[in-house]
Amino acid sequence: MREELMEQLRRVTPEEERLLAGGALERELYTSRREFTVDREKLLSRGRLITVRPHTRFTAFPEHAHNYIEIMYMCSGQTVHTVNGGPSLTLGAGELLFLNQHARHQVARAGLEDVGVNFIVLPPFFDYALELIGTDNVLARFLLEGLRRGGGEISCLHFKVAKAPQVQNLVENLLWSLACPQQNAGRITQATMGLLLLQLLNHVETLSSRGELPGGMVLAALREIEENYREADLTRLAQERHVSLSYLSSAVRQATGRTFKELLREKRLKKAAQLLAETSLPVEDIIAAVGYENSSYFYRRFREDYGMSPKEYRAEKPLQSKDV
Repeated sequence: MREELMEQLRRVTPEEERLLAGGALERELYTSRREFTVDREKLLSRGRLITVRPHTRFTAFPEHAHNYIEIMYMCSGQTVHTVNGGPSLTLGAGELLFLNQHARHQVARAGLEDVGVNFIVLPPFFDYALELIGTDNVLARFLLEGLRRGGGEISCLHFKVAKAPQVQNLVENLLWSLACPQQNAGRITQATMGLLLLQLLNHVETLSSRGELPGGMVLAALREIEENYREADLTRLAQERHVSLSYLSSAVRQATGRTFKELLREKRLKKAAQLLAETSLPVEDIIAAVGYENSSYFYRRFREDYGMSPKEYRAEKPLQSKDV
């Protein structure tokens, strides 16, 4: 990260000066409620969907909730977190922690060189990111919709991406666009966040989660569907993760409400429908391209999902491209 930006972030804030002088954390800076729920109205200017502020050092931040999505990024040093009363989580330099709106969260005291920033984000801000990633992407849908709605499946996501330069560059760009607004700042910020999330989807292997579910393994299974739908194999993935097939299968079903086979079938049929609409490939070639060996089974499933045969579907959808 550029030194001029780090210099700004290292500066001791007026709030931190009061803490160093022996003062206590001033809850009224964060909430007007009896319970400790950090209020977005205290942190976000009216009409804004995102802002960034330095993490408050020199005091422990007690357990709290918040009515927004929080993304914490460590610029240097580390912070120790407890989410929903679970085991402690250490966020190191270059790592990201996403917290949904239902997470209860506390942070241990940070020192001078433990420099972190908190992105305060309202759920509608992610609408553009979802468009960019694609609404038919089961992996992105599970990840982002869970954060936006504050579902119980995943309360937080910890991306250990300190060694991913693309991620680091995008976080720095996001910080600059929020710290030094320019023309079209809103669109630039949303686009940067979308690109950041796209990059994070390429680093599922760095992910750990806190919650009832083994989030990293579930997301790896969903990524298998998205990226390898033609030959996706849950058995192989379970072996790679050193867990039983039944354990991983159960985790996927618990997280998504559907089995791996159901999700895979949905992906294959959606891809087949896309190829029918956008190409002039013969139906038999499309069947093979999406991973089906049994044509009769494909035709039956396609009619069940779309209410018509592949030929009828193609007739209703004007081809957008015939160069394949």
